[in-house]
Amino acid sequence: MSKPPTLTLPACARARRLATERGEFAVHDARPDGTPAGTALLVPGFTGSKEDFIGLLEPLAAAGFRVVAVDGRGQHETPGPDDESAYALSELAQDVHAQARALDAGPVHLLGHSFGGLVSRTAVLRDSAPFRSLTVMSSGPGAIVEAQQIRVRMLIDALGRMDMQSVWLAMRDLDPPEAEDAATPPEIGAFLHRRWMNTAPRQLVATGLQMIAEPDRVAELAAVPLPKHVVSGTADYVWPVSEMDTMAERLGARRTVVEGAEHSPNAQRPAATAAALAAFWHDADRETDR
Repeated sequence: MSKPPTLTLPACARARRLATERGEFAVHDARPDGTPAGTALLVPGFTGSKEDFIGLLEPLAAAGFRVVAVDGRGQHETPGPDDESAYALSELAQDVHAQARALDAGPVHLLGHSFGGLVSRTAVLRDSAPFRSLTVMSSGPGAIVEAQQIRVRMLIDALGRMDMQSVWLAMRDLDPPEAEDAATPPEIGAFLHRRWMNTAPRQLVATGLQMIAEPDRVAELAAVPLPKHVVSGTADYVWPVSEMDTMAERLGARRTVVEGAEHSPNAQRPAATAAALAAFWHDADRETDR
């Protein structure tokens, strides 16, 4: 799971509820001084939340963009039902459309991290009109790698037999000794636990199964006339970086590899990631406006 570098919102941002026709969603809403150059909607991944993008808010607002990071249904501070069908990709994609409309900003730049990349591309394939561009970050062309499929199946099995606290403790026991980061501030560690406990178990089961079974839809996405951007770190344990390289070529997309980052460039190297995003969004706006 992504580990945010801080939990303190910058002065340009506030936590609020975004009311849509599909319910309310917890968001972090960051705004620049003056009229925004554009608006971006950020969709987190499996076990994630809006806090995964907290390091991007200030630099992107400084670059002129309004940025809204969201907790999807069943994630952290957005409640969700005890019904796996509510978390189908088609349902989550409709949520993204509702969020984009509720921002009342015209077409928005859409970014999805990890599983959020699959949600975002499903939203674009459903209807690209609400979006000015699509960025998929640390997200691949189809199913996750086999080693991660095994871990997700273990998690799904555990969620069927144990409560969330017991699963949390079991996951910690499975982590290798080197995964224990003594430098993690206590408040970040407490947040990770709190976020896990707030996440709807059925959401984890449904989205985990989708990550295992997701087909390659790159050819469909390539046919959508929208500026596209593929971002990753230099290494990734969920989808191989080489798969993301090939996906970008197939999409005709801009490709950014963030040095020093792995699966979460948004949290691990936020300044470099924000610079790449802002440059792409400015270029996409110019391309769209021509």
